[in-house]
Amino acid sequence: MRTTLTLDDDLAERLQREARSSGQRFKSVVNEMLRLALDIRTEPPVRRSLVWRETPLRTGLDFESTSELLDRLDGPAAP
Repeated sequence: MRTTLTLDDDLAERLQREARSSGQRFKSVVNEMLRLALDIRTEPPVRRSLVWRETPLRTGLDFESTSELLDRLDGPAAP
């Protein structure tokens, strides 16, 4: 299909540079780049599942005792 397309100067320059360095025609480079961009946008997001694992903390601290935790952070409580 033949169409007219107006490109920003910086974009046209980058496409021309790519065509020169790859030895491809300008039209081929434009088509390839458009295909790449459209494929990236239309790919479904990768669904990842998370596995929750509980790991015991090995700190030597009793997290049930607020006063022990404060003593460890601030030093012994003053009387």
